[in-house]
Amino acid sequence: MEQEGKYIYCIIGTKQERNFGPLGIGGRGDEVLTIGYDELSMVVSNHPMTRFVVNRENMLAHEKVIEEVMKEFDSVLPVRFGTIASNADEIRNLLDRRYREFKNLLRDMDHKVELGVKGIWKSMDIIFKEIVEENKEIKELKEKIQKPPHQLSNKSVNKTIGVGAKMEVGKMVERALVNKKEREAERFVDVLRRTSVDYRLNKTISNEMFMNAAFLIDKGREREFDNLIGDLSDEYDEYKDRIRFMYVGPLPVFNFVNIVIYPEEWER
Repeated sequence: MEQEGKYIYCIIGTKQERNFGPLGIGGRGDEVLTIGYDELSMVVSNHPMTRFVVNRENMLAHEKVIEEVMKEFDSVLPVRFGTIASNADEIRNLLDRRYREFKNLLRDMDHKVELGVKGIWKSMDIIFKEIVEENKEIKELKEKIQKPPHQLSNKSVNKTIGVGAKMEVGKMVERALVNKKEREAERFVDVLRRTSVDYRLNKTISNEMFMNAAFLIDKGREREFDNLIGDLSDEYDEYKDRIRFMYVGPLPVFNFVNIVIYPEEWER
């Protein structure tokens, strides 16, 4: 029979035992409970002590539990996905050793949530045309490539602006696209960070996405942040038909706190 461990979701500041229901990761309907030490508790559920499966279903289950805890607690510290302790004593010992660290983090994250904002370009054709117009070197080289052979001055030039030149233009456009993303992201972050405590710029995952940002917001200022999102297209009229925003939250503060517990820490 497989040994049962304790899968950890997050840390909260309470000494009271809590049961958040049969939401445990793994699809077995395990109860999500707290294991505490002094005024700290870890939110856990039973899980086999085997290699953990990293998939979308488990990641969503992990996040769902933390979001459920957030409904009752104003300060929640997410623990890295896939963290499992052998037993309750290991958890209490760790809370003891890192007690001050966790208490300070809970204080820093008190009454705070994460809001995520992605900026998407609606038409990459428009963006690539802008890049060509904004970069004289790219524009001139592209015009040479597009000229019919009979308009070129000599055969050596014809060879120069063949496949190699097209590859060079591609690299130049790629670099220009990165720079353009950074400029546009900075422009909108400057607006949105007015109401935030902190922010993070994460890696974009497509050419169309120019901004992938997370903002740490005090609860109570969410409506103010909502209004800033709504006002962006009005404030920048030239962007109205060019971009759209994807806005999600409130979320656990994954981008600002993600507690990591290394295997050797359980053995101390």
